[in-house]
Amino acid sequence: MNISYKWLKEYVDFDLTPQQVCDALTSTGLEVDALEEVQSIKGGLKGLYVGKVLTCEAHPNSDHLHVTTVDLGRDVPSQIVCGAPNVAAGQKVVVADLGCVLYDGDKEFVIKKSKLRGVDSYGMICAEDEIGVGNSHDGIIVLPDDAPVGQPAAEYYHLESDWVIEIDITANRADALSHWGVARDLYAWLKCNGYETSLHRPDCSKFSVDNHDLPIDVEIVNRDACKRYACVSITGCEVKESPEWLQNKLRVIGLRPINNIVDITNYIMMAYGQPMHCFDADMVTGHKIVVRTQPEGTKFVTLDGVEHELGTHDLSICNAEEPMCIAGVFGGKGSGTYETTRNVVLESAYFHPTWIRKSARRHGLSTDSSFRFERGIDPEGVIYALKQAAILCKELAGGSVSMEIRDEYPEPMNGFTVDLEYDYVTGLIGKDIPHSTIKSICESLDMKILSESDNGLELLVPAYRVDVQRPCDVVEDILRIYGYNNVEIPSQLKGCLAVKGDEDRKHKLANIVGEQLVGCGFNEILNNSLTRGAYYDMFDAYKQENCVKIMNPLSTDLNVMRQTLIFGGLESIEHNSKRKNPNLRLFEFGNVYHFDPAKQNTENPIAAYKESYHLGLWLTGKRVDGSWAHPNEDSSFFELAAYVRNIFDRIGLKQGMTVRKKSANDVFAHGLTIENRGGKKLAEMGVVSAKLLKTVDISKPVYYAELDWTALMKAVGKNQVLYAEISKFPAVSRDLALLVDNGVEFAAIEEVARQTEKKLLKGVELFDVYEGKNLPSGKKSYAVNFILQDEAKTLNDKQIDSIMTKLITNLKNKLGAELR
Repeated sequence: MNISYKWLKEYVDFDLTPQQVCDALTSTGLEVDALEEVQSIKGGLKGLYVGKVLTCEAHPNSDHLHVTTVDLGRDVPSQIVCGAPNVAAGQKVVVADLGCVLYDGDKEFVIKKSKLRGVDSYGMICAEDEIGVGNSHDGIIVLPDDAPVGQPAAEYYHLESDWVIEIDITANRADALSHWGVARDLYAWLKCNGYETSLHRPDCSKFSVDNHDLPIDVEIVNRDACKRYACVSITGCEVKESPEWLQNKLRVIGLRPINNIVDITNYIMMAYGQPMHCFDADMVTGHKIVVRTQPEGTKFVTLDGVEHELGTHDLSICNAEEPMCIAGVFGGKGSGTYETTRNVVLESAYFHPTWIRKSARRHGLSTDSSFRFERGIDPEGVIYALKQAAILCKELAGGSVSMEIRDEYPEPMNGFTVDLEYDYVTGLIGKDIPHSTIKSICESLDMKILSESDNGLELLVPAYRVDVQRPCDVVEDILRIYGYNNVEIPSQLKGCLAVKGDEDRKHKLANIVGEQLVGCGFNEILNNSLTRGAYYDMFDAYKQENCVKIMNPLSTDLNVMRQTLIFGGLESIEHNSKRKNPNLRLFEFGNVYHFDPAKQNTENPIAAYKESYHLGLWLTGKRVDGSWAHPNEDSSFFELAAYVRNIFDRIGLKQGMTVRKKSANDVFAHGLTIENRGGKKLAEMGVVSAKLLKTVDISKPVYYAELDWTALMKAVGKNQVLYAEISKFPAVSRDLALLVDNGVEFAAIEEVARQTEKKLLKGVELFDVYEGKNLPSGKKSYAVNFILQDEAKTLNDKQIDSIMTKLITNLKNKLGAELR
């Protein structure tokens, strides 16, 4: 929201500098994002001067150029080549001196010494549109004879600078979406801080009805969507350019002037926060306005020429036959104000925020009007804004008010009654603020005191403060005006001891693992929990029916809650890869969401929904790249598996507590699932499928692991940290080359081994797999290393051979394994 410093001073009296105003507004909760000095004309006419054409000769090498000498009030006249047909000796003109910057929209160019058809030129004699003081390009500007030679053009045109204050308005502060709304907060702050000030805006005493030549009837059919609708007709208008003061006001805050009628409605909206629309009265068929919805599929073309389909959820402003406008959002083609328009109907209304928000999202239209309507405007400001607009139409367009204001207000909207106790204010703020100060702040914020007692106040909060309906909301308003910085930090802090619980332990372990991954070269990412629903049409592992859907999505790219972290990470990889950052190690902690239709019931609506905390790891590109000490090496699945193994070790999940299986998840071309002994899935990892990589436009292999952090924390929740002396006795290593069927996986071998020897077996590692010639058909060879160790004594050959014999026997009986 852009606020003009000078415009603000029209409503509230103060002597603060622009920076002091910014500080004051930020302290009241209207955070200032930027402060910039601007001119109503871009560039402020710097480098432009009034000059006098001393001589004007035909160019020797051109039939349309002229060589002039121009007096700029300096010792030596400037030679300037000019192509304007109306240039002549003796004229007073506007000259762009060397180094002057001129603007054409967003483009800019610098005036430099140049040579035109062989003749040097030291400047430029300007037309209106070239410097922004008008739209004419018929020829150069010819000034009156009394224009002072050498005077800066900014002084001649009385160009004044202004300051634009850019405020980040939070969604709950719809009341501050105007200069008047910001002025109210600034007034309250000034008054609370002891400044002499007053708050004022133009009255409506100039409003009067001139005749009754163009009465307009109004009917509100949908009273839920339209709470108030008012209009007035103005006849005999001359649609033309707005006066300079109005154009300047709009330009300073970033709006483009269009014509006097449209500019008036924009001015009213930015001044008082009331969106308005103007109709060509001749387009109001039957001289009747009907506020209603449309049959489903009704075709409607907006002012920008785009065709939309309206339905029962779109509120429309209609004439007696057809819709003219999507209420509060966008006008219709042909019903606006044009140069040929002579009679207009001004609309001022209050529409229900939800209706406007849904229509704007449905049709992909976002306007200044819809932005305000969907947050809630002041229902009591409707008539004031309408009268002010009518007064300006009479003054700037020469029109006549041709009907009494028609105001349809079926159910008046009252403010909010709040009981505020002084003790409650003190307890919530932590400081005893004088009762007189509390009363003064409330009154300065337009809250009426209905009654007062020794204990507190009964307040009537105005209807436009939709964010203040409870005592705590009033306290927040009091505190932001009083000043958060004025609440001192107490000399004594009181608190209670808290015992660390499971959440603290989970958070600590997540931080430890995060630091470990960063130390291994990973970067942490954070993706949106909202994602594209189309992802879940592609894979059986994550089905569309299990998505938690958003009822009112911002777009099709953000229409469901994520079931997995993988898609967000792949989007991050795609973004980085296209910016020459292909070698990536990424990790993310985040929630995932799941919906089970089978568990849905009316008694417990949330039973069907599940939320869990996951950790995702992504590897792609090269593990080593450009090192003088190591050849280039691509990332691999085994590298990813090592990182996952290290995470398990760090959180205390021992290998014997897990079971590994081949993954059935179709997001992987090849994958591995890790479960606990009870069959609960703890993690999945693998090579991301080519189908998925193609969808997100990634050409290189990606390795991904997703760990169910919630399940992992439960699995290690009862672990106790035990300390033992490092064994003094050596470990024994034995290798076996096992011939097994192709369908046997290493996880099965590890499982049999650990069941065979639970005490002395410390490790089982696969170090080679062979498939090929010299092996029977349908067979493969696993080379497996077994580590045995006794903590109390040195193992002898008899014990070792006994254990290995049992291992071989069990592997043969249960898996059909043979020694090679």
